Amino acid sequence: MDRDRGARVPEQRLPVPSGVVDLRFSVLGPVRAWRGGEALPSGSPQQRALLAALLLRDGRTATAAELIDGMWGEDPPSQALAAVRTYASRLRKILSANALVSESGGYAIRIRPEALDLSVAQELSAEAEKARAAGDRGQARVLINKSLGLWDGEPLANVPGPYAENQRARLEEWRLQLLETRLDLDLEVGSHAEAVSELTALTAAHPLRERLRELLMLALYRSGRQAEALAVYADTRRLLAEELGVDPRPELSRLQQRILQADAELARPSEEQEPAPQVTLPAQLPATVPDFTGRAAFVRELGDRLATAEGSVMAVSALAGIGGVGKTTLAVHVAHESRPRFPDGQLYVDLQGAGHRAAEPDAVLGAFLRALGTPDSAIPDSLDERAALYRSTLAGRRILVLLDNARDAAQIRPLLPGTAGCAALVTSRVRMVDLAGAHLVDLDVMSPEEALQLFTRIVGDERVTSERKAALDVVAACGFLPLAIRIAASRLAARRTWTVSVLAAKLADERRRLDELQAGDLAVKATFELGYGQLEPAQARAFRLLGLADGPDISLAAAAAVLSLPLQETEDLLEALVDTSLLESAAPGRYRYHDLVRLYARACSERDEQPADAEAALTKLLDFYLATAARVFGIERPGDRLVHHVGPTTHPGLDFADRHDAQDWLYAEANSLLASARQASGGVRLRLAADLLWAAQNLAESGANSKLYEAAAVAVRDAARAAGDVRAEARARTSMTNVHLVAGRYEAADEESEQAAALARAADDPAPVYWSDNDRGIIAFNQGRYAEAEEHLRRAREGSHADGNLPGEASALCNLSRIQLSMGRVPQAISLAEQGVEIYDHIGHALRLANGRYALGVALTEAGRHADALEQLLEALERFEANRQRLWEGTTYFRIAQAHLSARRPARAAQHAEQALAIGCIGGDRTRANVLITLGRALSALGQADRARACWREALTLHEQTGAAEAEEVRGLLSPLSAA
Repeated sequence: MDRDRGARVPEQRLPVPSGVVDLRFSVLGPVRAWRGGEALPSGSPQQRALLAALLLRDGRTATAAELIDGMWGEDPPSQALAAVRTYASRLRKILSANALVSESGGYAIRIRPEALDLSVAQELSAEAEKARAAGDRGQARVLINKSLGLWDGEPLANVPGPYAENQRARLEEWRLQLLETRLDLDLEVGSHAEAVSELTALTAAHPLRERLRELLMLALYRSGRQAEALAVYADTRRLLAEELGVDPRPELSRLQQRILQADAELARPSEEQEPAPQVTLPAQLPATVPDFTGRAAFVRELGDRLATAEGSVMAVSALAGIGGVGKTTLAVHVAHESRPRFPDGQLYVDLQGAGHRAAEPDAVLGAFLRALGTPDSAIPDSLDERAALYRSTLAGRRILVLLDNARDAAQIRPLLPGTAGCAALVTSRVRMVDLAGAHLVDLDVMSPEEALQLFTRIVGDERVTSERKAALDVVAACGFLPLAIRIAASRLAARRTWTVSVLAAKLADERRRLDELQAGDLAVKATFELGYGQLEPAQARAFRLLGLADGPDISLAAAAAVLSLPLQETEDLLEALVDTSLLESAAPGRYRYHDLVRLYARACSERDEQPADAEAALTKLLDFYLATAARVFGIERPGDRLVHHVGPTTHPGLDFADRHDAQDWLYAEANSLLASARQASGGVRLRLAADLLWAAQNLAESGANSKLYEAAAVAVRDAARAAGDVRAEARARTSMTNVHLVAGRYEAADEESEQAAALARAADDPAPVYWSDNDRGIIAFNQGRYAEAEEHLRRAREGSHADGNLPGEASALCNLSRIQLSMGRVPQAISLAEQGVEIYDHIGHALRLANGRYALGVALTEAGRHADALEQLLEALERFEANRQRLWEGTTYFRIAQAHLSARRPARAAQHAEQALAIGCIGGDRTRANVLITLGRALSALGQADRARACWREALTLHEQTGAAEAEEVRGLLSPLSAA
């Protein structure tokens, strides 16, 4: 009576009767039936056994003898045939006479294939196999996940009889095979880090299933965890010997040998798993300009050089010249003409070498590797490793790399392909004489004939022909510099009422600026002067003032605040600047300067603005950021008194519909907001910047913005100290304390916090005092100084109470709970955490309520109340996820793992510990080491002793590096006595 898992042959099925099209059935879980959306009764267990047996016949008739044998086996009751007929009669009444039919002394159910969940699952699986064979692994994963999603617990749950038992085992085996296929696909597409957690849980549930062990070893190895991968093999070999008296299968043994040999091929999917070539062909070249003019000799020279890449060397050509001379335009044009020689793709990057913050090679390599099909999880962290993987990825391929606007040779060396068949084009303002093997090309300004031709192509023959002399005067005034010519011609083309003579006269009045065009770097500044001179006064003012900000871009709302104008008027000004190419539209509602244009805008500001006006513009920007960030803080942390302690702002701040909109704003503005704080150097702006760091403190704990936040906090702290501003320094040091706490640098955090408190007392600024007490309590707790921690937190609670800061009180209570727990006072710890949760809940503090439930969950775990602990921790996790606190998510996964381990559920503990490792945690390497300890304990309980010891060895290394007291605990776990 087995049902074939393969593809069904439609002509073997009898037609589906009318009247049953709305029936649906499930067997991948409890046996159930529905008509439309209404659940139908399936009757007694024996009646469900009959229904299941007929459903699994795929519409074919089952004889009464077959049904009796399947339902009762070798010992049927004396009235078995009558019972079968009774069950069939009842089912016919429930379903319909057309659905269950009697024929040839047996029964059959006739339904549409899509009406049975098993048929749908099989169809999805078959489609997944086709997608995988066609190279579409992403679609294959989606289809298999849909198939697996149809399972609802144990198949044929609680259905009796030998037939159901056999089918249950077969369906469960098929589910595991689907899981293995899906996990295999996960590894093929580079999702190995994410697969480790699921594989750890599966190997614990199915310890003798060698394919799962093999996939886990491969996932760990590709995640950089070679020792654990080898430990999995050792655990497997020992388990198979003890349980079955056999050795691991040959595939598993070969994998172990390849891991021992650090086989490079294991670091990426096998050749047959590589994506289809067309999927990873990068085509990143910017569009070539339609009016490219002249440069014929250079086009020929560079094209011939690129052709040599077909030989035995890697061709590199470096173009040098002043800004605006047309290096990028020429390089892009040549690259497009050479595309047929590089069929495997073209990579492009603007290295921003002319600005203060040139692109870092490691970031560029990450973008290139992604463009070449490397998943994020497979991209290493270090520059050297990324460069090596990049060269390996390009080996045997023919790819052209265009490195535009390079700072120097050191910046581009890691970005060169390094293999025959590939080539690189480099543009820079400096000659790269120290770039070995490069073909150097010095690009000069255009000849008069080429310059006039370019001007004519943009403006139009008719206007130029009638004023040829004026046109020659224009291109001469531009110094024959292509960018200056293009800007001048574009202005003229956009103004139909102007004549060429009008433009020539304007340029003639700017001889000083034209002299600058021929003076090295000043040439770029003078080139943009032409476009700047055509601006209306309001446009020019906007151009000057907005260029003062350090952020990568600026939002429309922030620009309106700087200019003190309504949004619509501001948008009109900015769009006019976009039209002149002096500003770029980065995205709807966001604008940015090219790095050279920003330098020019600042030069204009120095020349045309009063210093007080320039300072006022930057102050308005900080004021806007502070006012709005404080609003976000108030929405996210109701009842917190911080917003009452920040300095007064002129701007009211933006309004938000809800908490999610407020969060969206904060994270969208993070880079620009922190750059603005970092830029503050003294006076009013310095205090605004210190307060802004307070209001935006969520960015320190988000993970994604932590480094930028730290850089801003360091800059503000140092500037405040240099300026002698005690109040600003105290507040900046509280921000630095938070930075160090997140990273687990407790000694540095303690030093900052101590100084912050002393400075705040000197400045008569009470809030940082009790905040520092709270921080110092956390620090002392983590360093094992419990009595001192308790005293600090007591003062923090008193200070919060005196200030009316309920969230501050709740925070101190939750932290006191942790201390009581460490001192063995579990009931007191639970009581304190519950008080903190009650306060957070009362004031509706969604974010910090997560911290309160986290603390309560930890205490309940210690009390052995595992179900209650998990309830609190899971709710905390949900809230951290909603508030984008990624590092707190990871830390909560760690505590969930501990709760499961305490409840003797090591498989679940290992799964959640793996998730914590994948995400990262508050406390940096010290917390990571503690996660590894927990993971090791879980694995040890699962009988995976070698992998457990690999985790503990890594934990010991981390604890020894940080000087943590937990190192002694790990040594005990690794001792021979412990192992025995």
